[in-house]
Amino acid sequence: MKLSLFLILSLVLVSSLFADKRPNILFAFADDWGRYASAYEALDKRSSPNSVVKTRNFDRIADEGVLFTNAFVNAPSCTPCRSSLLSGQYFFRTGLGAILQGAVWDDSIPSFPLMLRDAGYHIGQTYKVWSPGSVKDAPFGARKYEYESAGTRFNQFSQNATKLMDAGSSLMDAKRELYDEVTGNFDSFIEAQPEDAPFCYWFGPTNVHRKWTRGSGKTLWGLDPDDLKGKLPDFLPDVHDVREDMVDYLGEVMAFDTALGILLDRLAALGELENTIVVVSGDHGIPGFTHAKTNLYDFGTHVSLAIRWPGKGKPGRVVTDFVNLMDLAPTFLEVGGVKPPEVMTGRSLVEIMKSKGQGRVDESRDFVVTGRERHVLKAREGLLPYPHRALRTDDFLYIRNFKPNRWPAGNPHDQESGKPFSKDALTNNTFTTFADMDAGPTKAWLVMNADTKEGKRYYDFAFGKRPGEELYDLKSDPDQVVNLASDKRYASIRKELSERLITTLRENGDPRVQGDGSTFDKAPYVLAE
Repeated sequence: MKLSLFLILSLVLVSSLFADKRPNILFAFADDWGRYASAYEALDKRSSPNSVVKTRNFDRIADEGVLFTNAFVNAPSCTPCRSSLLSGQYFFRTGLGAILQGAVWDDSIPSFPLMLRDAGYHIGQTYKVWSPGSVKDAPFGARKYEYESAGTRFNQFSQNATKLMDAGSSLMDAKRELYDEVTGNFDSFIEAQPEDAPFCYWFGPTNVHRKWTRGSGKTLWGLDPDDLKGKLPDFLPDVHDVREDMVDYLGEVMAFDTALGILLDRLAALGELENTIVVVSGDHGIPGFTHAKTNLYDFGTHVSLAIRWPGKGKPGRVVTDFVNLMDLAPTFLEVGGVKPPEVMTGRSLVEIMKSKGQGRVDESRDFVVTGRERHVLKAREGLLPYPHRALRTDDFLYIRNFKPNRWPAGNPHDQESGKPFSKDALTNNTFTTFADMDAGPTKAWLVMNADTKEGKRYYDFAFGKRPGEELYDLKSDPDQVVNLASDKRYASIRKELSERLITTLRENGDPRVQGDGSTFDKAPYVLAE
């Protein structure tokens, strides 16, 4: 009897010691960051912007961990994407969290940070987690988990660096002042950490989101727009304004990557790097560009993802399994020793991380489903969304546009004066026209060149109405510009993918394919201000 009691006490002690060694979690999640990192350059089968951007810290995570090539967001709009990620569920299962403006978090939905908190984790955030504005922290908890004592200027990196330089600072000193903010905010989080508690820290800067300072890619990062000649996708005009817009964006990606390196250095200095799982990704594609943010083409849904988990699996692997970012919630929970709730539709990546395999590790991960409802509140009359869903496999992208009579990028707004839109308005005011595409130099070029021989094709790609179905052969058409949905040679493939998509949506309770399919077209969704 005494021996049995001794064994029981020993097991309890061992279990306690193991629990104390649960890994910390650092989640670096950049607003509007698509699949742009130099680690992907060698994997690209053609020239791309990945040959221009330099992300040595992301690349380090990939080299010392796992680089995922088929990571996709569930919805290419920040709030529904983050609702999906936090809840571990498809975005359409998150109630009013499935839309952007007017989003309301349902407290009955489990979110992984609060579940980790309840399991003994010290949780905290810097910058953005959920929806913009006063409710941004709802699914993470109260603002007591926010650590921004050093400031929030990093969120406008190029703007503030430029201001500091205009005031007399050197380039190096201007950057350093903003980097010090990253360090200060993280240190305040660490200082609040209870003894022996593992932590989960969400670093969510918004600097990659517009607006960034025009010309900052070259001024701050030495990126030459001309280096992108011949490297833009076929749906974008290869002109200076667009190339400059892209390198300015890539400069913000490099600022985010530098901040990631700062956090890694701080973890190393604290002796915690080897006891921390580091996950790095972004919430959707580039804003203010054709086929990108708010669109279900790869340019809008395909994102970077690298995970470093010391002591687990074989480092330096490249994995082609399809990953939906909702898979991260059950992953974080399993890492923290918490059983994911059954309501989560995401699938944990822990077994992939623990394996030594590369390429396709789990054969069942051969597709993802993505979608969107409403982005900008007043993009269309009646506050109506643009409902569409997509299924992406290795070889094909199939898109179902449920309301092809609606404008995908929002209604075109004609000025009362009848005069052409000004370049300034198109560059700086998203609501000037086609409000589901962010304002910027690329949008300005597209609208102002709509009636030219050179520009009409690109204008139609960006703003034209779309048929009920789209199908793209990714091997012959990686940019997804030739719709094969009506091609009889692809009829069986279109039918198979359509059935697979609708079956997946129905099995997971998507309101868009249940009943009359009008749930998202009615109150409270269309009335939420």
